[in-house]
Amino acid sequence: MIQINGENLTLEQVISVVRDFEKVEIDSSCFDAMKVSVDTVQGFIDQEKVVYGVTTGFGALANVSIPAEKVKELQKNIILSHAAGVGEPFEDEIVRAMMLLRANSLVKGFSGIRIDSVNKLIAFLNNNIIPVVPCQGSVGASGDLAPLAHVAMALMGYGKVKYKGEILDAEYAINDCGLEKLVPIQKEGLALLNGTQMMASVLCVTLDKAYRLLEWSLVSASMTIDALRGSKTPFDLRIHKIRNHPGQQYVSGRIGEYLSGSEIMESHKNCSKVQDAYSLRAIPQVVGAVKDSLDYVRTVLEREINSVTDNPIIVDGEALSGGNFHGEPLALVADFLSIALAELGSITERRIDRLVNPLVSSLPPFLARGAEGLNSGYMIWQYTSAALASENKSLCHPASVDSIPTSAFQEDHVSMGSIASRKSKEVLKNVYKIIAIEIMLSYRGLEFLSELKTGEKLDDIINEFKGEFSEYKEDRYFGEDFERILNYISENDPK
Repeated sequence: MIQINGENLTLEQVISVVRDFEKVEIDSSCFDAMKVSVDTVQGFIDQEKVVYGVTTGFGALANVSIPAEKVKELQKNIILSHAAGVGEPFEDEIVRAMMLLRANSLVKGFSGIRIDSVNKLIAFLNNNIIPVVPCQGSVGASGDLAPLAHVAMALMGYGKVKYKGEILDAEYAINDCGLEKLVPIQKEGLALLNGTQMMASVLCVTLDKAYRLLEWSLVSASMTIDALRGSKTPFDLRIHKIRNHPGQQYVSGRIGEYLSGSEIMESHKNCSKVQDAYSLRAIPQVVGAVKDSLDYVRTVLEREINSVTDNPIIVDGEALSGGNFHGEPLALVADFLSIALAELGSITERRIDRLVNPLVSSLPPFLARGAEGLNSGYMIWQYTSAALASENKSLCHPASVDSIPTSAFQEDHVSMGSIASRKSKEVLKNVYKIIAIEIMLSYRGLEFLSELKTGEKLDDIINEFKGEFSEYKEDRYFGEDFERILNYISENDPK
């Protein structure tokens, strides 16, 4: 059971909830602050104060007063009218993360929402009721309004949810679990909608998978280094200790561990080659920078998932209107994440080329077996990796430099963080494919050196996924091998 208090939720805890179905509850230390904020909002209504989103309309309609008897209807209306998302639904784990992160922000007690209402959100999570949330429609300011509205709408019994493996009416799932529908009171609709949790959720899931990918990239790079009879000198820690980047030192250390004891490495210890190409020699510098980038994204992301991101916020008996809903912090790091991952794919693609290129590999042309010329081997897999790397370059155009005014120029600068985060997810998918290709080709390259062993630690990992490969004697369809390797590295960490 994870107790949320809005202060110390970690990436690992998010993943344990969204992927491993860890149960969630509100820490009782939050109750007093949450009750005070609800009472404060009620006081605004009783005193007929003008408070944005409580006694006024929304966005450009902020100057329209709402009578006290209509404030609850206002909250219902904002939820239903703002559920304007389109496109394919988000994956289950992203929607589960949205519910967790929104709850974690609301329990801090600055949003004027009842404990019972947040518990309804948590009940959906704990019963694995997953609202169907279209992936398009947010501009990443005023919060992720449309995606979060689809979640809030489901709490009220409207729209569709995924429940017990089927797409069903939200009302059915609520009744089947013995829950009660949400009937929002003053400010609760706005509190549920006005946050950065969609883009944060996409980033949480993407970043977690990116860390796994990084580890597999070190395995695949090490396999290629040995298959190409590369030098171990570039991974000497003495080089990296005098350049103060922790990621660089981490990467060189890991590759050094993988190659330690390699018979292949020893076999060409006194060869005439002085230096390797950058795609081998500069792995610690490039991939280490990627590691540091992931760590920076994590720092910003964990700040954000423990923040209040709605508006207005209830502080010291006041309703303060500000811009905490603006997604710029996440938009910038989402673009940064895409760029870092694309670079990981780019340097990997260059190593893939070296594996199949007979001009530089010292291996059979294109790693082909059988009659020369009659068999093309893995020639076209380098084309595929090149296509993926090039596609990533297009995807890395930063979404965060774009802005389109919304709500009659009231919301005149937006972050586009939702688009930036979704793009990072697509870049990640492409790089997973590139790494899978490198593993497939470097494995075949090592087969040509089978009389010698690679490093003991690396050999143990290779033996774990050796069963994913079919025997190779001559040209055939290699796509099934690729798919099995891709699935393996997507679902498992290196042992």
